[in-house]
Amino acid sequence: MPGADMLGLDQVSKLLKLGCALLVVAMLAATWPRDELHTRPPKPPSQQTGPEPRAPSSSAVSVGSEAELVRLVAQTNGPREIELRAGTYRGDLTITRALSLRGDGGAVLEGSGHGTVVSIESDDVMLENLAIRHSGRRQTTEDAGIRAKGARVRISNVAVDDALFGITLGPCPSCVVEHCRIRGLTGDPELRGDGIKLWESSDSVVRGNLVEGARDVVVWYSRRVLLDGNTVRHGRYGTHFMYAHDSIVKNSLIEQNTVGIFVMYSSRLQVEHNVLAGAHGAAGMGIGFKESDGVVLTGNWLVANTTGLYLDRTPLSSSKPVVFSENVVALNDVAMGFLGAEAGLTFERNDFHENLALVNFDAEGQPLEARFAHNRWSEYAGYDLNHDGVGDVPFQVKQLSRELVDEMPVLSLFEGTAAFGLIDAVARAVPVLSSHVLLSDPTPAMSSLSLGRHN
Repeated sequence: MPGADMLGLDQVSKLLKLGCALLVVAMLAATWPRDELHTRPPKPPSQQTGPEPRAPSSSAVSVGSEAELVRLVAQTNGPREIELRAGTYRGDLTITRALSLRGDGGAVLEGSGHGTVVSIESDDVMLENLAIRHSGRRQTTEDAGIRAKGARVRISNVAVDDALFGITLGPCPSCVVEHCRIRGLTGDPELRGDGIKLWESSDSVVRGNLVEGARDVVVWYSRRVLLDGNTVRHGRYGTHFMYAHDSIVKNSLIEQNTVGIFVMYSSRLQVEHNVLAGAHGAAGMGIGFKESDGVVLTGNWLVANTTGLYLDRTPLSSSKPVVFSENVVALNDVAMGFLGAEAGLTFERNDFHENLALVNFDAEGQPLEARFAHNRWSEYAGYDLNHDGVGDVPFQVKQLSRELVDEMPVLSLFEGTAAFGLIDAVARAVPVLSSHVLLSDPTPAMSSLSLGRHN
């Protein structure tokens, strides 16, 4: 064969193997069935947020001027409840005593543009039914629409616009942010502040909010936080947990962010019935975990992301298992990315549907130790002769591209490309070409799972 002396017979054989794989891909690409997904996504959360018209309260002192507002808020023994009539109240405001400050739906607190618009420095403060705008722009002082330090602070039906940071809590134990609307600044996303930030704010609740165009939603150094029914879009991190043990995020729509949810150094998180979609770009992922334990992820939709699910040394210990059940992972470039062998991981009753690649695995030669059972795979070509709903032969993912790179390291230049995606598809269509099994589900489900929204 021409060139055999130069390449060597072994290398020629490897090239023929590669050529054979490409030929099989070309022949089969037009004949693979396009399965339909029959499961139901979670119901989108309500987006009825921000101020709304309300009847005046009979127990509150009504205020209609800036001077009167400042005077009453500053009084140590001032009224416990203040209601703002419709209008614009200019100047930054600091609250240092227990107080309920409400608007009638048309009241606007407009800051000076130098610092935070509303600073809360007391326990038992309620801020409700107001629009807040025009903070400063200093990252070093985290100028915000609202900054709260105190216990049992409640911020409800507030709209924050034209502010570097939206709502910042910390320390703020047992605080609530609900039905608020936060829109980030225009311009460079990296120069924006966080939409909602919790720092040392354990036992707090963030519920029914809409965050658009901010940098992140952050939960740091805070335990037992509940995030429920929020919509976060067009930001960097839809939600970023760090040292946020025993927290819950559920019933939320997190879309078109660089990363949907990312969890770092956190244990016993519950991630339930969320839609995590449209995280594109090289770093795009629906949800990712780094060195976290005891996570339960169930009933979520991870759809059309660069990577649907990413796991970096999660769980840290196999004695603190991580369980993924009844999720839909569909139309992602890569369904699952693993950095580490992942002992202690279980995937049960998930629906993997039409992902370009199922697995990206890097564990320095270690086998993937995650357990798969009763998952539904759109790529599965097996059969069910006894009609029990379970495939009679295991579903296996083989990575021919990894074998080729091991044998010919120069081919590593093509890792992550569409060409290698097609090569790995060959391992599914013609298993004899590859012996390197990345994952195996011994009991694959034969039909779509009945997944829906649960409360």
